[in-house]
Amino acid sequence: MLALHATAAQAAPPGMQCDRAASTTEIAICADADLLRLDTQLSAVYGKLAGAQPQQHARLRQAQLAWLKARDQCGSDTHCSSARYEERIAALQAQLRKAIAYKPDSVDLQAIEDLRQAVEAARKTDPVFPLERAIDAIRIKTGMTKFANVNDKKQPYTGAKFPTVRPAGVSRDEWRALQASRIDGGGENGVASYTLMDVDGDGRRDLFIDSYSGGTGLFSFVSALHREGGKFVDELEGDGHLYLINGRGANQAADLIKLRGRVYVAYRNSYYGVDNIYLLRPLTVVGEVPRLAVHYRYRLSVPKVQKDEGKGTVTRLDSALHAAITRALAQVSSEVARDAGLQDKPLCPVPDTVKDDDRDAYYSYGAGHYAYEIVRDMPVWVGGQCFIGRLIDWFGGYSRKDGLFAQLRVRSLKGDDEQTYAVHGLRTAIAGGIKTSVGKVGGDNGM
Repeated sequence: MLALHATAAQAAPPGMQCDRAASTTEIAICADADLLRLDTQLSAVYGKLAGAQPQQHARLRQAQLAWLKARDQCGSDTHCSSARYEERIAALQAQLRKAIAYKPDSVDLQAIEDLRQAVEAARKTDPVFPLERAIDAIRIKTGMTKFANVNDKKQPYTGAKFPTVRPAGVSRDEWRALQASRIDGGGENGVASYTLMDVDGDGRRDLFIDSYSGGTGLFSFVSALHREGGKFVDELEGDGHLYLINGRGANQAADLIKLRGRVYVAYRNSYYGVDNIYLLRPLTVVGEVPRLAVHYRYRLSVPKVQKDEGKGTVTRLDSALHAAITRALAQVSSEVARDAGLQDKPLCPVPDTVKDDDRDAYYSYGAGHYAYEIVRDMPVWVGGQCFIGRLIDWFGGYSRKDGLFAQLRVRSLKGDDEQTYAVHGLRTAIAGGIKTSVGKVGGDNGM
């Protein structure tokens, strides 16, 4: 970006003009292909932001002039210039996301109300899976073509790559657009999959990219690109995504559905006692969206026969222990998880001989982990002795066969003895507990 035009009509910078490069920084940028690429990317984002916020032209231009002065202090240091570009691009992209984020209209609000009514109707016949029944009735099952990155049989350890041969179900026109767009959603080891589907009803299919990035949460990021002319276009040029899935612990899923003639992604992000469903318009930048919350009530119990699948063992709890654990579970809310830190009061009596930080062991079970949800810490009294218990679950994960996936962990106060017990939970959707609202997509389990 060599210069900024002074008029509001030319508020977007033209990008680097290397035939006019004069300063040490400009000459260094023009000699570096990576810096020129960053300059082009910055110019494009700047232009989009200027177009999205015409009333902010003067302020945006002044901020860009200040950035140019800071960039020019890098001189011939290309690492410095690269860092300045990346910081500025990230800042402008964040502003652009906010400026063009989609706002629900009356059709979206009618759509979420339609979904609420469908779930409420399903609750009367299937109070355990009313949401699943309602979603299945409106899930889009046709008009899609799916394919994925493939491994090179001659070089199996180089990671999967975008196909070099047109996949089955992809038209010649779509294949040309994919190639022209240089699509490659490969994340860790190149793992990515693609779905072609007409989202906006213009007769040409758009593109979903599901890219696995791995990491501690085994994350997959899903983006949607619009078919425009001979290419697939990403509004944020790869900086944004429609939604993500945390594959380790979180209870998240997404379905393509149709309501009021519109295609939506019904994105679910769930917890103990609640399924949160967000209606996402696929070809938009996500802002505030319609939300449906389906609340449940659980009936918790501990089986007398405990199976350890890992060890292949089966044990039977004696009556006293089973009764103690049952009493402890009675302290747990049947509807809401209460993530536990240190309690206001000790869970078990603290002897006078325990001092200072050692007292903390009596107020909480201890540190948790991002892969599961803490439902509650509680005292477990067995034969007059107090133990610390913690009920955990996997963010409301539930199956028709096993019910709620949950465990009760019990430790001694010295922390040298820990036992884990399987807990069963049967849920029922609460009458009057299916509600709509509008807000940001949220969640601690990977969001």
